[in-house]
Amino acid sequence: MLINAPRGTKDILPDQMSNWLAIENKMREVCARYGYDEIRTPIFEHTELFQRGIGEGPDVVDKEMNTFVDRGNRSITLRPENTASVIRAYLQNKLYSASTLVKLFYMGSMFRYDRPQAGRLREFHQFGVEALGEANPAVDAEVILLALELLREFGLEGLTLKLNTVGCPKCRPVYRQKLTHYFSDKLDELCGDCRRRYEKNPLRILDCKVDGGKEFVEDAPKIEDCLCDECRDHFKKVQALLKAAGVEYELDARLVRGLDYYTKTAFEIRCDDLGAQAAIAGGGRYDGLVEELGGISTPGIGFALGIERLLLALEKQGKLPTVERVIDGFVVSMGADSYAFELMLMLRRAGLTVLMDFAQRSMKAQMKQAAKSGARFALIVGENEVNERTVTLKNLSTSEQQSVAFNEVVEAMRR
Repeated sequence: MLINAPRGTKDILPDQMSNWLAIENKMREVCARYGYDEIRTPIFEHTELFQRGIGEGPDVVDKEMNTFVDRGNRSITLRPENTASVIRAYLQNKLYSASTLVKLFYMGSMFRYDRPQAGRLREFHQFGVEALGEANPAVDAEVILLALELLREFGLEGLTLKLNTVGCPKCRPVYRQKLTHYFSDKLDELCGDCRRRYEKNPLRILDCKVDGGKEFVEDAPKIEDCLCDECRDHFKKVQALLKAAGVEYELDARLVRGLDYYTKTAFEIRCDDLGAQAAIAGGGRYDGLVEELGGISTPGIGFALGIERLLLALEKQGKLPTVERVIDGFVVSMGADSYAFELMLMLRRAGLTVLMDFAQRSMKAQMKQAAKSGARFALIVGENEVNERTVTLKNLSTSEQQSVAFNEVVEAMRR
């Protein structure tokens, strides 16, 4: 019986890898311009890291984590997001000692046990950045600009930046109390998830996919009426910097993000072509998270971008990028396999990309395969070439061919 990949996972096939490589290369290029360094963390961590980092209440912790007990009787979780892991690495490896502002980016697999659908898999890939150590609103603006610039460099259109502030531990309890009072007589109208959120984190009711569009949710109190002076000033400065950069945005009082660690700035970038799963990137500030995970009080901000959703949006807009694969030569052997193999190895060791037919087919079949491969040259060897230590070099674009000494083939191909 054939064994298929687990539900919610997907193979990335060879003909798709060119798209993935082009995207990853662009991500690294843009991050380099902004001064971000790449980090890679383990795909599994101690479960406590995510329970403490994400907090109790969000669906990620309550419903979606892939958790198991290992052979040492330790609770282990496949990472559902990477911010907590990056901060764990930041603290464990004392990255803060190198600079007051540490700027990191990552890309890799994340895991959430969710209902699979377009743009949402149980194993999905994220790109993200984290900037740790600086509370200046300019860092918020830079992070948002990085996200927008990256998406626009792929040529994506129909992007909308949504912006909000979720306050801080000083002012958010006031807002939470207002929401609790407001929704207290509306519990029967809320979905089951929101009735649970009402007890743990009523802010999450605002971005519920079921209740979020209901009129009484739209009319809920706004956080802007509860902000402390520090949060209000921070948010004004972020907006001023975005305006100075010519960035258009929409204020969205219902944007609270799905994780409890966010403070102050929250943002989301949506793409019209993604329908119900319109959010392509999102993030915000998390000034209390480093301390929650055992460090000293350290401000931070970041965002994550779903690579599958990015690919889906690019495909819908006909803008999938590719990395061109250059094949320099294809060795065609007419009964001179040892000599052909020696030639192929010499060319590869010289840095050229060279293929060869191992099926010992006819010259016509091999030449057809050489042309199909997109190779620039066919390198034909037979009895005469072996005896004379030469190679017949054929340009597959012009059909011109010449006899070249074995030790001069590399130079001839490059010339």
